[in-house]
Amino acid sequence: MDSEKLSHLDSAGEARMVDVGGKETTRRSARAGARIRMKAATREQVTSETNPKGAVLSTARLAGIQAAKRTSDLVPLCHPLPLDHVEVLFSWDTTQEDNSGEVRLLIETTARVTARTGVEMEALTAASVAALTVYDMCKAVDRGMVVEEIRLLEKSGGRSGEWKQEG
Repeated sequence: MDSEKLSHLDSAGEARMVDVGGKETTRRSARAGARIRMKAATREQVTSETNPKGAVLSTARLAGIQAAKRTSDLVPLCHPLPLDHVEVLFSWDTTQEDNSGEVRLLIETTARVTARTGVEMEALTAASVAALTVYDMCKAVDRGMVVEEIRLLEKSGGRSGEWKQEG
C-alpha cells in the first residue's frame, strides 16, 4: 500500500487527519443519494402520513440535515465544516415499479460550504441517516425494507474540480 496516495495515512501507515491549512478556501458542493425498497402498502402509509410514529419524510428530512451538521462527530477523520446549506429531497421511483409489490423511495441530498475541504461526506451522511430514519419509522409495518445505493452523485469545487457519477 502506497501511503503517499492515501492522504489519511502518514508515512508509517497510521491514520491521521489531513492538514488542509494550506488549501485555498473555495465554494464547494456535493450531491448524494440513497434508495429504500419497501412494500407499496408502506409507501401508502408514508404518503398519507398515517404512520403511527408520525410524518416520516419530514422527520427523515430533519434527521438528514442534523446528521450532515454532525458528520465530523461520526466519521473520525472528517473536518468539522461550517455548512452553508443542506437540502434533503424525496421522490418515488416510478420506473422500477413491477409485479414484486415493492416500490423505491429516492433520497437526494445536497450540501454546500465555503471551506478548505470538500463536503462529500456531509452529503453522504445526510442521505444515509435520512434513509435510516425512514427505516426506523416504518420498520413496525415493513421489516423487509432495504436501504441501498448510498452514493455520491456529484461534487464541485476544490483542487479536483467537478465530478459527476456516470449513468
